[in-house]
Amino acid sequence: MKDNIESSNIDGMNGAERMVKRILDVLGALVLLILLSPIFLFIYVKQKISNPGPAIYSQERIGKGGKPFRIFKFRTMVVDAEEKGIPQLEQTDDPRLTEFGKDLRRYHLDELPQVWNVLIGDMSFVGYRPERQFFIDQIMKHNPDYKLLYVSSPGVTSLAAVENGYTDTMDKMLRRLDMDLDYLHHRSILLDAKIIVKTLFNI
Repeated sequence: MKDNIESSNIDGMNGAERMVKRILDVLGALVLLILLSPIFLFIYVKQKISNPGPAIYSQERIGKGGKPFRIFKFRTMVVDAEEKGIPQLEQTDDPRLTEFGKDLRRYHLDELPQVWNVLIGDMSFVGYRPERQFFIDQIMKHNPDYKLLYVSSPGVTSLAAVENGYTDTMDKMLRRLDMDLDYLHHRSILLDAKIIVKTLFNI
């Protein structure tokens, strides 16, 4: 399946552009990890003081090539937020959010640990938001083209994430997929820069 996906020629970037994108991701991640280290430390300490349980949690998501990886976030929900381990969609005003988690979510600070995912190559700064296999299976029942996203790395932000908001319904997930596929077909370094700027203004 991987060879078929790669031969579909839907990626707007050529090999050289993908290499430049990766170099920019690594450099950007290194700079951010250094500059934002005080914020990382503050959030970590605040989290440990205000909420029992781990400050950072990881969760399996599906990334490039359809391979699973562990995504990192600052925890915003109560421990064992998913009863009986059944995956649930996150909502804008999710009742499972802790008080400090609401602040982290409001300013998207819970996503900061994903800078590490970018550095080690699991993610890029711009790309489709990675999902869990449970939800991917549901999406693909409606639109099997989701697998086309696997030619690229998932991202910390995307145009769909900025404009479509939290995907708390299947309709939103399918709309996000359409936007992600359109981005993949037209993506460029300049478009990535525009999306990052738009993300910062949105925050």
